[in-house]
Amino acid sequence: MEKAEAPVFFDAAVRRRPGPFRKLLRFFRTKPLGAAGGLVVALLVIVAIFAPLVAPHEPNQLSQRDILKPPSAEFFFGTDDFGRDIFSRIVYGSRISLYVGIFSMIAGTTSGALLGLLGGYFGGRTDNLIQRVMDVMMAFPMLVLALAIVAVLGASLNNVILAIAFPIVPRAARVVRSSALTVKQNQYVDAAKAMGCGDGRIIFMHILPNCTAPYIVLATAQLGGAILVEASLSFLGLGVPPPHPTWGSMLTGAAQRFAQTAPWMAVYPGIAISLAVFGFNLLGDALRDVLDPRLRRG
Repeated sequence: MEKAEAPVFFDAAVRRRPGPFRKLLRFFRTKPLGAAGGLVVALLVIVAIFAPLVAPHEPNQLSQRDILKPPSAEFFFGTDDFGRDIFSRIVYGSRISLYVGIFSMIAGTTSGALLGLLGGYFGGRTDNLIQRVMDVMMAFPMLVLALAIVAVLGASLNNVILAIAFPIVPRAARVVRSSALTVKQNQYVDAAKAMGCGDGRIIFMHILPNCTAPYIVLATAQLGGAILVEASLSFLGLGVPPPHPTWGSMLTGAAQRFAQTAPWMAVYPGIAISLAVFGFNLLGDALRDVLDPRLRRG
């Protein structure tokens, strides 16, 4: 008599788990605004990486005969008062904006996240001390604090990154601290303590991985703000110094003097800043809805 084969059970949830491509399609379908923001961000990154191939002219090339030419087939966005191609300067300016935005965001959010983790986990005097310092830092608007730091340290690429990162720290600390306070109440944290795990292992192996969702959302949102602050500093003359082309510096000086006769000098850099900030904000809002379990639908 043959033995009956044991029944095979399949986990329907595992079998029907969508792949990365299906997840991406679902994101485009359920979050169209977030997908639009992601496309803007992707386009900005591609333009910044392949700037020498995208830009038809050198960004700092002067031409006496091409001064203040309107948009045309040769100069897509026109030229400025020195005959430089505005489209090429915007393309190369995307490199500065992304470089400053990404590195200032990483430095600010990472430092703030570590402080938030320490305060949320240990609590007591440690948390009170960290939060009072964060309160003092948040008492100043982001742009005002960045202006003060650049005024003291001087205008340079690294100083601008530091000036933008510093105001991001308290915002990141507050967000990650609130998540750490919730996560440390879970039973697996108590089990890790009972097994003799040290505080460092518990923080980085059990609490930190469960705080990554709000960290990603915060980082995406702060990236748009960092680009806007960098443009504001450049507009005020305290940003990345010449000869680097920046979007903010293209809005000041001659762009104001020729606002009526050559409006394209200010319009196109302003559109570039608006699109970049808008794209990162849309993507950040969509990621918040996707990664936050309390906001998930369906």
